[in-house]
Amino acid sequence: MHKPAPVTPDAPGAIAFPLLTQQWLDLCFVHWSIAPEAVAGLLPRGTVPDTHDGVTYVGLVAFRMHRVGWFRLPGVPYLGSFPETNVRLYSVDAHGRRGVVFRSMDAARLIPVVMGRAGFRLPYLWSRMSVRTSGDTVTYTSSRRWPGPRGAYSRLVVRPGERIAKPTELEHFLTARWGMHNAFFGKAAYLPNHHPRWPLHRAELVECEENLITAAGLPAPRKEPVSVLYSPGVPVRLGRPARPAGIPTP
Repeated sequence: MHKPAPVTPDAPGAIAFPLLTQQWLDLCFVHWSIAPEAVAGLLPRGTVPDTHDGVTYVGLVAFRMHRVGWFRLPGVPYLGSFPETNVRLYSVDAHGRRGVVFRSMDAARLIPVVMGRAGFRLPYLWSRMSVRTSGDTVTYTSSRRWPGPRGAYSRLVVRPGERIAKPTELEHFLTARWGMHNAFFGKAAYLPNHHPRWPLHRAELVECEENLITAAGLPAPRKEPVSVLYSPGVPVRLGRPARPAGIPTP
C-alpha cells in the first residue's frame, strides 16, 4: 500500500478527454467529525477511511449542478441542471489516492438519477429540492421521493461570509478531493475530477434540520459541525474510472 498522496489545493493533473463536464454552483459544505471505525464498514471494498489528525468526517454538501454534458459536448440546460445534496465520507486506496465515497446523492431530476444509478452504480435518489437566495442567506431544501426511505429530508440555511485567503489544512482536506471511490460490479474504482482551486468562504449555519445522515446508515451527529463553508462554485471535468484500488479488506 502506498502512502496517501499529499492534500493539495490544486488538482494533481489535467483531464484532457473528460467523460463528463459540469459546473458545481452555490455550494454549502457542512462537516462533522466521526471515528474511522464507525464508517470503515460503509466504504467500498479496497478503500479505508481517510483521516486528518486521526479523525475522519461525514459531509453534508448541498449545491446546484449546472449543465452536465457528456465528453466535450455542450451541457444540457434543463436535464443537466438541478439541485443536489450529498452525504459523503472520506477514503483512500492502496495507490494512495484520496477521494470521497457517496452514501447518498439526492437530486431533483429523475432521468439523471436513473442514469447515475444504472450506469455508474451511484446512490442517486430522486427528491423534491430547491436552492433559494434571500438577502444574505442561502436555503437548501430536499424531500426524498424515490426509492427511499421516502420522506428523508434536509433543510440547510447558511449565511456566507468573507472569502478565506488561506484555508486551513482541514479545510483543504475536506474540499480538495480529486476523485471518488465507488463500487463497480463488486470492485472499487476511482473516478478522477479536475477543477480550479476552490474559492471558499466562511459561513454561518443559521438552520440545519435533516435526517439524510441517518438514512445513509450513519449515526446522527451529536455535536455541532466542525466546519461550515460556502463556495460560489467551479467548472468541473470528470475522467474515466481508473483500475480497482486493491486494498484487501475483510
